[in-house]
Amino acid sequence: MEASIARSLNDKLYDKRKVGALDLERVIRDLATAKEFDRIQKIIQQLCNDFAYAVHQPHARNGGLIGLAAAAIALGPELARYLDEIVPPVLACFTDQDARVRYYACESMYNIAKVAKGEVLPYFNDIFDALCKLGADSELSVKNGAELLDRLIKDIVSESAATYVSVLHTSEEAIVEADKEIPDGSIDLPTAFSLADFIPLLKERIHVMNPFTRTFLVGWITLLDSIPDLELVSYLPEFLGGLFKFLSDPNRDVHVATQGALERFLGEIKRISRIKKGIEESRKSRSDTKRKRSGSMDSDASNAPDAGGDDDSVTAADDKDVSSDDDWVPGQDVQVNHKDVLEILTANLDSPLESLRWIVEFLDICPEEVLPFAPKILAHLLPAMASGVEPIRQAAARVNTSLMDYVVSLSDDGLRSETPTTGPARIPTSAVKDVTNDRRDSSTNNRASVSGPKDQQDKRESEVQTPPPPYNKTPTPTPPPQPQVDLDYAAAVNSLTLLFLNDHEATRVAALTWLLMLHKKAPRKVLAINDGTFPALLKTLSDPAEAVVTRDLQLLSQISRNSGDDYFTSFMENLLQLFSTDRKLLETRGNLIIRQLCVSLSPERIYRTLADCIEKEEDVEFASIMVQNLNNNLITAPQLADLRKRLRNLETKVCIPKKYDYRLH
Repeated sequence: MEASIARSLNDKLYDKRKVGALDLERVIRDLATAKEFDRIQKIIQQLCNDFAYAVHQPHARNGGLIGLAAAAIALGPELARYLDEIVPPVLACFTDQDARVRYYACESMYNIAKVAKGEVLPYFNDIFDALCKLGADSELSVKNGAELLDRLIKDIVSESAATYVSVLHTSEEAIVEADKEIPDGSIDLPTAFSLADFIPLLKERIHVMNPFTRTFLVGWITLLDSIPDLELVSYLPEFLGGLFKFLSDPNRDVHVATQGALERFLGEIKRISRIKKGIEESRKSRSDTKRKRSGSMDSDASNAPDAGGDDDSVTAADDKDVSSDDDWVPGQDVQVNHKDVLEILTANLDSPLESLRWIVEFLDICPEEVLPFAPKILAHLLPAMASGVEPIRQAAARVNTSLMDYVVSLSDDGLRSETPTTGPARIPTSAVKDVTNDRRDSSTNNRASVSGPKDQQDKRESEVQTPPPPYNKTPTPTPPPQPQVDLDYAAAVNSLTLLFLNDHEATRVAALTWLLMLHKKAPRKVLAINDGTFPALLKTLSDPAEAVVTRDLQLLSQISRNSGDDYFTSFMENLLQLFSTDRKLLETRGNLIIRQLCVSLSPERIYRTLADCIEKEEDVEFASIMVQNLNNNLITAPQLADLRKRLRNLETKVCIPKKYDYRLH
């Protein structure tokens, strides 16, 4: 460039640098008109090497920045071929120690981007990374300059990101090269913006702590998600965990913006799921229609051989169905990895509100994929049901109801068939009602009431019990039942047992309610005879909450009903041993425990077994106390009225050992 222009650009006064930039702009415009591109290249290299990269000369750097912007303005449509030289030195100035250099870098990039528009998209990652850092700059002028540049880049991305192809890729040589690579001859040129290349940078930046940078990131995530053709939701697992952490930011603006972004993503996932389910149902409906039409055609053909002209109309109708079935619906080809999303949701249950809201929606969208996470969900869900925050308590109650209803609805044989022919593949309705009643009883202990589970259950039952389709003359093979992802019963029981130590009564009651349901559904998988959970259940009889003890006794009784005499005898022996070592429990809860057991189990069997055990008791004092308690209950307890009546009328011979009979007197 001319020496006078170089001196002006290197001046410490802004006005003189501006005059030099205007002169440079005029010179480059004239050179571009004359197509002297080699000289333009040399001028740009001089601006970069002698000015913009002059690290310890802030005036020279500022001159280089304004000079590069002037060159970009002068080049206009020819700018694209020089961006590889112009953009990197400007980006380098974003990290300069001098705040004025950083500000002028924002100004320079703004002017360059305004001319380049979509051509600046290949440098999006570098510009985004620089803006991400400048958003937390200590200098207000730099932050303001970064905000202006940020708005311009957002406008460019909104307009061009999904479709813009760089002019460098639309040259005749590039088209010919792309045509060679694609066998069918169609041209598939890459867009200037690549979401796949951007996601790793977003994944790295999402863990920042600065509230200004977090607001910046949420703003960009929201913008990219609003561009339909980009389908940012398909990359959601890459940055969802970071977004959930933003919810705990004390800055109100960060929280509100993040909440809005998460609600938008959840709405998209639900919409995509509805679209895919609708398409699948439509295909099944068309398949059934074709089978019926084919069967009808075969029947007509057998009765009227000459009616061959109908074949063409049937074929035409089938072709029309196929054609309409192939119509593309926005969202049908978007893939969301539900498993990865659920991994993140369960990892963020320590701050549960938003995670619970997502989980209850996923139980509607893909309950079979939620099931493997049930043990971990239960470990956090049930404590949340006793939360002091009402929205958390309500959300936990909804998830609890939905998850329990789904587990109850699962078939016992581990297979799910879409068209069952032998009746509903689920546990008996009476068992479902028992569990529902148990849950209703437990809801009185500081738990939020949740409406709707019965409707959901009835809906599932009606769906499961739908009769098979009518038999056709030419039936298509019925697809084999699909393997069902089974619940990890051992892990679930372990999670629930640990909740016996929880401080909140509602949580302990809910844990026992779950164990009741699981044992009723799969007694061979849950709480077997030699299960290590049995001592914990016995210890829970000492719980200070009467509701917990009652539910615990219901579970112990249920286990006893599904076990042999050996287990029942062992249960009675352990109960007596517990009373013997914990006399306070015997005094305060002894009558309640005996009466509750007599409601659930055979009173005669309980008394006969306890009598046998007492006969072997070596502690005479304890044996006497137990006999007295049993005697008092036998005489006064309403739960033993039937046994008293039978004893009084001598309708049945009740065998009581002599030693017990002696101590009764």
